[in-house]
Amino acid sequence: MIKHIKAAALILFCAAAANAHEMTPTYPKLVSAYVSDVVTTKMHIWNRRRDVSYYEIFVFDKDFNEIKFASQDKVIKLDYLEHRDFEIYIRERDEIKVEYICTTSKHLKQSGKGTNVKSTICSRIER
Repeated sequence: MIKHIKAAALILFCAAAANAHEMTPTYPKLVSAYVSDVVTTKMHIWNRRRDVSYYEIFVFDKDFNEIKFASQDKVIKLDYLEHRDFEIYIRERDEIKVEYICTTSKHLKQSGKGTNVKSTICSRIER
């Protein structure tokens, strides 16, 4: 019984302590862009972490190999609780390979004190 109580307390503690950023839509749709041979999608990111102000954007295939893309910023600066929209542009010939659009928290160098928890959020392309 004590083992179960300890396990439940650990799960609750970890769940309460977990903070991450959020990104929507969960299943973005790629549509034709205003430039020929390019597809695009709009994303929205929200920073829920006090300890992070920068997020890097990535686009991956189903095996998490990086796919080239264009965006106004590859690294987005977001203060705590700040929201921002961004667009992703992908070559039309790569559209069939694209599976995930992800953002990963970026930490500034520290003096070695404390630990940094990296968060990655991915949205899967709607097919």
